[in-house]
Amino acid sequence: MKKIIISTLAVSALFFTTSCETDFDTDVQDIAVTRGEADFSNYVSLGNSLTSGYRDNALYIDGQNESYPNIVAGQMRLAGGGSFVQPLMADNNGGLLLGTTAIQATKLYIQSFVNGSPNITNVAATPTTNIANKVTGALNNFGVPGAKSFHLVAPGYGNIAGVLTGTANPYYVRFSTSATSSVVDDAVLKKPTFFSYWIGNNDVLSYATSGGVGVNQTGNINPATYGANDISDPNVVAAAIKAGLDKLKVGGTTKGVIANIPYVTSIPYFTTVPYNPLTPAALGANLTTLNTSLYGPLKQALTAFGAGNRINPLSATSANPVLIKDASLTDLSAQLTAALTPSLGLPTATAFGQIYGQARQTTAEDYILLTTRGVIGTTAPGVPSSINVYGISYPLQNQHVLTKTEATAVKTAVDAYNTSIRTLADTYGLAFVDANKKMVELNGQSGISFDGVKYTAKFVTGGTFSLDGVHLTGRGYAIVANEFIKAINLKYKSTLPQVDVNKYSGVTFP
Repeated sequence: MKKIIISTLAVSALFFTTSCETDFDTDVQDIAVTRGEADFSNYVSLGNSLTSGYRDNALYIDGQNESYPNIVAGQMRLAGGGSFVQPLMADNNGGLLLGTTAIQATKLYIQSFVNGSPNITNVAATPTTNIANKVTGALNNFGVPGAKSFHLVAPGYGNIAGVLTGTANPYYVRFSTSATSSVVDDAVLKKPTFFSYWIGNNDVLSYATSGGVGVNQTGNINPATYGANDISDPNVVAAAIKAGLDKLKVGGTTKGVIANIPYVTSIPYFTTVPYNPLTPAALGANLTTLNTSLYGPLKQALTAFGAGNRINPLSATSANPVLIKDASLTDLSAQLTAALTPSLGLPTATAFGQIYGQARQTTAEDYILLTTRGVIGTTAPGVPSSINVYGISYPLQNQHVLTKTEATAVKTAVDAYNTSIRTLADTYGLAFVDANKKMVELNGQSGISFDGVKYTAKFVTGGTFSLDGVHLTGRGYAIVANEFIKAINLKYKSTLPQVDVNKYSGVTFP
């Protein structure tokens, strides 16, 4: 089971609040509520996991009840909005069944405290939500965890026969109207009077969370050829969102709100583990040995090849970066093998060349994944014991780190997506939410606050992100809901009140 250890310092910060001045409108109760130029009587939401209420690495009832569209719908009811029906899961443990086989894991929770630090693991339970049990009737939340932009308009994305082959989505299978329907088409069937559309995160997120093991498909406009962890071409994303908006418009729905995409590298999954986690205390007596037998010789050899900046000796006075493999570097395996053969012998020198030919130490522009924290310091299988410690004597692999080059590709794609989303909002006359700007605020030193409680994007302690480091807590979704409410009010002259963020749930403890 997945286990994540948080520092004792982080635990103490969980209970800390500050009385800094609020960044929200403080009057969330005593305002005259009007719908303005909008009709909220039948609101539907379309999107991915962020729309569904997914959190703690799972979809479950309590999280769904605090999804941002459900929160928004609650405020809409004050202005003539109708009921908001969601495809609720069967339990609060999360996970899915296909027949008797579990195909999605249960949620994460803080199981216990180990030496003052919380131990995060999966709920030890069997999922009870069988995707073959269809959700029928009224439905308003069409958020599909895992969906990319083009998936929302793809026929057959809810065909149960395609779940095991990866051509269908098990969450959509639960409420798709047929084996050939699309998410947007099913939403249009509900004859909405107002909609929210937030999609595009997963078009880069899966690439980023996999450490960039996918392919940057920019220039390839055929999504049928994409892998699960690829970056979608910006033109594909723009065309898919436009197609969805066109379907809604033809169906009679012209008023709604659309949001852009935050920089995915600003979320805790990428910002929690520092690039230099190797302290002198943690390295201990090994520090001198590593410098003498490994880092020194590698530095000397690489310098001779004009690549001496890749590796530097470990510091005995400050935190040190980890070793990684960077596939974008020129492969110096052959050169290292030749240089080290006289002192190490051909077999050992060959192994060193293969291992360190594209190795370097991390910089502040690299992102170590949250899940990699449990890998650093462990032993790599099948590697000589003298050089088999991940991140220290053996490089972390591609799936463990999002490098500067890969992060740049992600940012470039997001910028292109957001340009198109803003243009589409203007073209279709929709309210617009700058979710990227709000994430920048959360990542700022002061964060944002509500009624004396400070919120940031820090893992767990910031209050806005759940235990998976990617999705939000109830309070995080409430912050998002307020951004949607503000955008709706601005565009349609309504006066929907914002919600009290502090009344929603944060991280769950034992």
